[in-house]
Amino acid sequence: MKAYIFPGQGAQFSGMGKDLYETSELAQSMFEKANQILGFRITDIMFEGTIEALKETKVTQPAVFLHSVILAKILDNFHPEMVAGHSLGEFSALVANGTLSFEDGLRLVSKRALAMQKACEIKPSTMAAVLGLADEIVEQVCATIDGVVVAANYNCPGQLVISGETTAVEKACEAMKEAGAKRALLLPVGGAFHSPMMEPAREELAAAIEATTFSTPICPVYQNVTATAVSDPNEIKKNLITQLTAPVKWTQSVRQMVQDGATLFTEVGPGKVLTGLVNKIDKEVATANI
Repeated sequence: MKAYIFPGQGAQFSGMGKDLYETSELAQSMFEKANQILGFRITDIMFEGTIEALKETKVTQPAVFLHSVILAKILDNFHPEMVAGHSLGEFSALVANGTLSFEDGLRLVSKRALAMQKACEIKPSTMAAVLGLADEIVEQVCATIDGVVVAANYNCPGQLVISGETTAVEKACEAMKEAGAKRALLLPVGGAFHSPMMEPAREELAAAIEATTFSTPICPVYQNVTATAVSDPNEIKKNLITQLTAPVKWTQSVRQMVQDGATLFTEVGPGKVLTGLVNKIDKEVATANI
């Protein structure tokens, strides 16, 4: 079975999407529509801007979303049998499988980016990558730290990202090293994504999601929150709202997709991070990048 996977924030690069704009009338139309919806010319930043400009919150998430969704739309023989996205990428996946329209997906992504930025400004928070420890040990260490720090991204065996209050994450990093981690290093991010620190953003995004039409998809989405196949629009909504404060269960999602019959994982969008993670989760499945 064909599984299509969509990258999240961090996959952006300067010049992204310019080749699509110049070679596809459909891509050009979608990019111009995005400029109108967002109220600024994101294409100018994507095609000609610096990587620093692409890191601005209101730009980063829509840019990665646009690149992935437009690429999927212009692909020949795009017939997904299952989809998944890492964090932000879940919105791209939901457009790709027909749950969300392109326009509604972009509006939600834009609202998500701005809401997350506001939540990040409330209290100092951050994330850190922990390498070389079992998931269970990382969870146990987090539970011993005073303050908010939780497992946020289960990326692949031996690679887990923690998230929370800055001081708590820093203490957790030291404790992880003492527990045998090969590395535990702070990440250059603006806040504690996929943690309780994002509760204000979750509340703000929930209203927008509830007001948006979600259709029955053409194939199931394996959502970050449950790591299971979901096709019911109401359940998809609920999980998408929870996603902001819950961990991304990527390892679990990929394993479940393989168990359910996935034999080829194709990453649609900038970068090759997700196929790299898939290869570490299951060395037997085939991967491809577009």
